[in-house]
Order: sequence, then structure tokens, then C-alpha cells
Amino acid sequence: MDLEEAKEFKERCTQCTAVSWGLTDEGKYFCTSCHNVTERSKEVINTEAIPNSQIKAINRGLKRKKQLEKGWDWYVCEGFQYILYHQAEALKSLGVGPELKNEVLHKFWKRYLQKSKQAYCKNPIYTTGRKVMVSHESERWEMTSVCSGSIDGVEYSQRKEKGIVKMTVPKTLALCYLSLLWQRETMTLSDLLRFVEEDHIPYINAFQHFPEEMKLYGRDKRIFAVESWPDYEDIHDKTIEIAKFLDLPRFPDITEDCYLHPNILCMKYLMEVNLPDEMHSLACQVVKMTGVGEVDFLTFDPIAKRAKTVKYDLQAVAIIVVVLKLLFLLDDNFEWSLSNLAEKYNKKNKKDKPWFDFRKWYQVMKKTLDEKKYKLEEARAKFMWKSEKPLYYSFIDKPVVYKRREMVVNLQKQFSTLVDLTPTVEKKHPSSFQFNWIEEDNDRTCFHGHSLQVVLKEKGQSLLTKNSSYWLSTQKFCKGYCKHLTTYEESNFSLSYQFILNLFSFLLRIKTSLLHEEVSLIEKKLFERKYRRTKKKSGRSRKSRRY
Repeated sequence: MDLEEAKEFKERCTQCTAVSWGLTDEGKYFCTSCHNVTERSKEVINTEAIPNSQIKAINRGLKRKKQLEKGWDWYVCEGFQYILYHQAEALKSLGVGPELKNEVLHKFWKRYLQKSKQAYCKNPIYTTGRKVMVSHESERWEMTSVCSGSIDGVEYSQRKEKGIVKMTVPKTLALCYLSLLWQRETMTLSDLLRFVEEDHIPYINAFQHFPEEMKLYGRDKRIFAVESWPDYEDIHDKTIEIAKFLDLPRFPDITEDCYLHPNILCMKYLMEVNLPDEMHSLACQVVKMTGVGEVDFLTFDPIAKRAKTVKYDLQAVAIIVVVLKLLFLLDDNFEWSLSNLAEKYNKKNKKDKPWFDFRKWYQVMKKTLDEKKYKLEEARAKFMWKSEKPLYYSFIDKPVVYKRREMVVNLQKQFSTLVDLTPTVEKKHPSSFQFNWIEEDNDRTCFHGHSLQVVLKEKGQSLLTKNSSYWLSTQKFCKGYCKHLTTYEESNFSLSYQFILNLFSFLLRIKTSLLHEEVSLIEKKLFERKYRRTKKKSGRSRKSRRY
């Protein structure tokens, strides 16, 4: 370090404002007062006057700077590994056990790299002669639109080897869900996807978590950029696909004390949608009669001949819909007549336990649902799809992309100033509940403690439901190999049934048709004999079916 040679540098230190500089071994200026090191380096004019050791030191500094601009040599799988790491850290911050990251997800990822021949095998794909050739080709095309910041970005995009499941950003969520399922954590698939949408788990622009030295451009954009929210069905299918590819063994049993068991999830969703607690016993009866609470039915077994994983959250809300139909029929007639009875009773008996009023519950839930939908649409409209770290196809495009990004950010700031004068609210800690009900809230009645006496009648020493009818949600099931077991057209169903489906579909962020299919499957198990009998009949509407 030479203080005399640094005297010509007259700029003030950005930290302490002093003008007292020295030179590091790498040739950079550093402040002798606060030891702040700048990015500025001393220009070397006469190299003969400088010892060889100092020339080497300066050269090392220049090489490091050049290497930072170029970035590391990295592979696509390393990028996905960074995404998985940060997703696991996010899950940990949400209350998931720390063992999920190191003991489960890490092992699944290691197994994936081995099965996809990327690592942990005798002949990794990256050590082949073909890989080296493609790497050189990628360097030769560095200034074209087909280049890639990663070593294997071009080849990865073109790889179509039979039997190999290529990793994608959506499939990182499938791996996370597999880990949650293995650990039997208190998080369903719909919870996972909602936390993603609320930006608690990295997904959109997850590449921003990459180190600065991992340069992304060209083909990397197609691999790591995501421009839509994850879809429930898509992630569910990818979960099964990856589990089969990894050849995973049977998962730990889902027993009655597990969060994913329908008896527990039904209680959770009954509380969520503000329905009476008494409905839980009826839901448990439906679970028992249909057999959907059996361990073998609930436990995921990827190596089984017809491997499937239960849509635990979807199944639970479908059971609740069936219970509502058993109690209130939901034909736009019977439920309102029961509401009239409940309203009269509650007016006369204000000190007694109130009877459940379906009409009043509908009014409360309709208002709450509309408010939640509006907030969700507003949040989606304000969501920043563009990343803070822009992606470009080549270094030629880099200045243009960054300039456009700067312009977009400035416009968004100006627009926010004009439209939204309220300060930005800090992101709240996520909860598994989207709706919260308080007994003391006068504006929003809490129905948890209300009685189902309005739908029951005495027969001897037993209580039976006043509703003795039921209509099936579907006429027939497809016999082919298509994914959809039934079709759902709103015009064919009552308004009450449509509202119930819309409410739960919003809760799980799924399509109403998907929930309708699950309801039909529960009904098929519950009314198996009667379904077979009505299967022979034709020309009758769904609403006219009575049992």
C-alpha cells in the first residue's frame, strides 16, 4: 500500500468525506480514515517502475472485475437449486419444520439429479463430449439471440430425452408439496399456492434470488421466467409425475390425527365459511360412509399401479357441500322455507340458542366474499410482474432492457402517486384462515354456535333431517380416459348450489368445475346403489331426482 501514489486521487470519501487515500494490493483506492474501499483503480502508465509482485496483484484485481461482469460458469440445475433453497427457507419462516429442508426436500432433489443424470451418477450428462461441444458453441454465439448465461441453457431447452422429467419453476412447487406431504405438515396444496400468490414463497421472478455472479440472459429467460400464477390442477398433476419419476416409496400414513384427514380439514373449513359446529358430526358420518377417511385411501403410494394423491382440501370442502345438500337440499326453495322458520323462532326466543338461518348466513357470506374478491382483484392488478433484475436475450439488448425497466418503474411510481394517496401497508404475516369470525362483531354474525334444530325433527328418541330428498350433481360419468369425470354448466343448477361452489372455489383458488367433479365423486360413493338404479333412467333433469 503506497500513500504517495494515492495523493493524486482528490475525490472525497463517500462514507466519511475525508480526502486521505491509499492503494490496496489490487490497485484500488481505500480511505485511510474509515477504510472504505472504492471501485476506482489506479491507472498504470509505466509498468517498469512497479515491482513484479504489484503488477500481479493489480492484474488479479482486474481479472476479478472482468470475471464479475462475465459471471460464473453455472448450470441450469444450479438455478433451480437456488429457487428450491429459498422456497424451503420461506416455508420454514411460515412455520414448517426445519427438517423438511435438509432431511426431505434435499433428498428428493438429490434423487432427481441422479435420476435425470445430472449428478450423483457414473456418467453425468455434463461430462460427455457432446456437452463440451455445445458449451463452445454457446460461447461462439454469445452475441446472438440464442445465447445463454448458463453453460447448458441452450441444450437444456432442446433436451427431449424420453423418460426424463425436465425441471421447471412450477415443478419446484410440486417438489415442495411432495416434501410437505411426506412430512404431513399442516399445509394443503391450496395453502401453498395461495402463499405463492401472496408473495410469501418465491415463484414469480424467483431468479432474483440468484447471486449477482449468476448472469441470466437468452435461453435462461424461457427457463426461469414465469408469467402466470400456478394452477391447482397443474401442480397436482406435476406432483404425481415427479413422484413416479423419482420412484418414491409409499408415503407415511394419513391417519385420523393428521391435519390432512378429512375429519380435521372439514372442521377447519366449517370454521372458515362460518357454518355451525354441529355440522361436523354429519361430515364425519359422510366420511365414514364413503370410506374416504380410510388410511389406504388417503395415503399416497407413487409405486402403485394406479398411483394418485388425494386432493385433501378439495375433498374436505366437497364433503361439506354434500352435507349442505343433505340438510338444506339447495334447490332454491327448501332452504328458504327453513330460513323462514328459523327467523320466526329467533324473533320469539331471543334468549335461547339461535337456529341457523340459511338466508342470513347467505347475506353475510355474500358481502364478505364480494369484499375479498375485490381486494384480490386489486392486489393482482397492482402486482409487479416485471422483475427488479431484468432479463435480456443477449448483451446487445442489455442497455435497452434496463432503460425500459427504468421507464416502467418511473411510470408506475407516478401512477401510484396519482391514484393511491394512502401509504403502502406492510405485508401481513400469512394465515391458513382467510375469513375470521368474531362473536362480538355486530356487522358480521358468527354462526358457529347456532343450532341445526331447524333442519331436524324428532322420530321416537331419534333426530332425523326434515329433508328426505336429494338430487345428484351429475347424470353420468365419462367412461373414457379423459380427465374430466363430469361437466358443469351453471345454468343447470340452482343459485344456492352455484353460490356454495363459488364460495369454496374462491377459498381454494380453484375452478368451480373442479369442485363440482369432486362433489359428484363423493355422491357416487355415498349413493352407490341408488346411483346404479338411476343410471338406467333417462330424460329426467338433475333437479327432479329424489331419493
